[in-house]
Amino acid sequence: MSLLAVLLLAAGTYAFRLAGPLLGDRLTVSDRVRRLLAVAAAVLLVALIATGALTQGHDFAGWARPAGVLVGGVLALRRAPFPAVVVAAAATTAVLRLCGVA
Repeated sequence: MSLLAVLLLAAGTYAFRLAGPLLGDRLTVSDRVRRLLAVAAAVLLVALIATGALTQGHDFAGWARPAGVLVGGVLALRRAPFPAVVVAAAATTAVLRLCGVA
């Protein structure tokens, strides 16, 4: 990626973040649009998690990583402390890989 592209993305991101406080009072958004934006953010987050959990490069990451992500997700939903979530997910993945599950 060229330096110009990086600078344009950085400027666009900064402008987008600055638009919120500047236009917050002038722009009204309906409740339906707010709900749709919240759902869109959740869908984007789930897609990002799925991509990171299931792929490595262009290939399937194996079963150990998705199992670790699943354990971490369950613990997060049960409101476990963040360090416990991370350690349990990593330990699950490590134990499965140690047992030969790719």
